[in-house]
Amino acid sequence: MIKAENLWKSFPMRLDRPGFKELVIKAPKFLKDNNNRFWALKGVSFSVSKGESLAVIGRNGAGKSTLLSLLLGVAQPTKGSVVVSGKRTPLLELGAGFHPDLTGIENIIINGVLLGHTEAEIRARMEAITAFSELGEFIRMPIRAYSSGMQMRLAFAIAIHTSPEVLLIDEIMAVGDESFQKKSGKALLDLIKGGVTTVYVSHSMEAVKKTCDRAIWLEQGEIRAEGEAGHVVEEYLKAQG
Repeated sequence: MIKAENLWKSFPMRLDRPGFKELVIKAPKFLKDNNNRFWALKGVSFSVSKGESLAVIGRNGAGKSTLLSLLLGVAQPTKGSVVVSGKRTPLLELGAGFHPDLTGIENIIINGVLLGHTEAEIRARMEAITAFSELGEFIRMPIRAYSSGMQMRLAFAIAIHTSPEVLLIDEIMAVGDESFQKKSGKALLDLIKGGVTTVYVSHSMEAVKKTCDRAIWLEQGEIRAEGEAGHVVEEYLKAQG
C-alpha cells in the first residue's frame, strides 16, 4: 500500500522552518547542510503492506512530520519516490478543515466529500457520525459555537466513519472527556487491528507497542532502526538513556 524509495527532502534556509507542520500544524526542526539548505529526510526507504501498521518514532526534529507530508501528498520529495495506494485519511489537527459559519451537519458533508465520498454516502452515515460525536443539538449549529473539544470530537467521528484505507496519524491530541477518549481510542484501535493500513507518528512508546506491528526510528532524517515495534522501541529508549 505504501512504498518509499530513497526519499530525500530539503528546504531553503531562508524559509522559517518550512514543512508539513507549517502547512497543517507546526513546523518540524530541520538539519542544515553546507549548501544553505535544511535536509529533513536523507535516503529514507521503507514499505507498508496492506493491513499493516507502522509506527514512526524519534525525537522532535527527526523528520517524522516531513515524512507524513510526503505520504499525504502535500509535499513532494527533493529526490526519490513515494507511492501510496488507496484512499488516504489523515488524523492530524482534528477540526482544522471546518468552516466556522457552517453547521456541524454541513461540515460533515464537506469533509466527507473531501475524503473521497459522495454526498449520498455521507448522508447514509450521518446518523452514525452524529451519534458517535455525542454533540446532540449542537450538530445543527454553526461550528463557531463549538468549543475546541467539540470540534475535535466531530472531526474524529467523521474520520473513523468514512471507510479509511490508509490512515496517517500524527500524535492525536486527547479527544473530549475521559469517557470519550476511551471510546475514541477503542474505535481507532479497532480500525487498525481490523486491517486498515496505518502509519502512526507518536511520542508515546506504550501506544506504539500496543498499536503497531512494525516501527522505524528516525534520527536526523535517517532511519536508525527498523523492525518489530517492541524491539525498535526498546532500542530507542536505551539510546535516550
